[in-house]
Amino acid sequence: MIKQITESTEYLKQKGFDKPEIGIILGTGLGQLLNHVAIEVQTSYNHIPNFPTATVEFHKGKLIYGTLEGKKVVIMQGRFHVYEGYSLQDVTFPVRIMEKLGVLTLLVSNAAGAINLNFKKGDLMLIDDHINLQGNSPLAFKGVAELGTRFTDMSAPYDADLNYKFEAIAKTNGINLHKGVYASVVGPQLETRAEYRMLKIIGADAVGMSTVPEIIVANHLGLKAAAVSVLTDECDPDHLEPINIDDIIAMAAKAEPHMITLFKELIKTI
Repeated sequence: MIKQITESTEYLKQKGFDKPEIGIILGTGLGQLLNHVAIEVQTSYNHIPNFPTATVEFHKGKLIYGTLEGKKVVIMQGRFHVYEGYSLQDVTFPVRIMEKLGVLTLLVSNAAGAINLNFKKGDLMLIDDHINLQGNSPLAFKGVAELGTRFTDMSAPYDADLNYKFEAIAKTNGINLHKGVYASVVGPQLETRAEYRMLKIIGADAVGMSTVPEIIVANHLGLKAAAVSVLTDECDPDHLEPINIDDIIAMAAKAEPHMITLFKELIKTI
């Protein structure tokens, strides 16, 4: 993996990805942040040596470099998921590349279902902690200790200072920002009524199919990390209705302006 990381990093440096400070992973329906970026370089994933290729139709598959609020950023427009057939090492490979390029802070967005019934679709949730239900770890491979601490501490995977700033920004801008626990499952099928009940019992406030692997690797590499979920549906097992993916994407887009405000204002402070 070290050889692959080196090849990918050198390719991107030659393309002009020059010492970004902040890495951003854009989730489902959250691509409009790019309208606020002064883009300098962009390249498709399938042009980057050793990079996976996004296979979900609404994930674009580009790595973008530019300036946002005076900071150099590298942005993943489209992410990878275990449900696409990738390993957790594949899913998190871009985070390792970001770190080698110079990123010190990782900001993540995603779409999630609300397990906590006090949260409503269209709301945002700041992730305070998570539960990994993907059945494996992105650190479970031979040679991981050459890239960072094998037994990575996860007592506080989401940076307290970044989360404090997110909450302050939300309050100042009148944004309803919940705080809670995100459970990450494999997918791509949605959960059954019994599974939603289980998730509530074990302490989840929201559920999705991403983010946790990237956060684990960010901690493994010593990056500061924070993540925000757009709650696109309400997962009430006693009144469960069939999910429409188009509706989920539309709800994510509706909440997007608030997400953009949070990210832009936070980046000003980093």
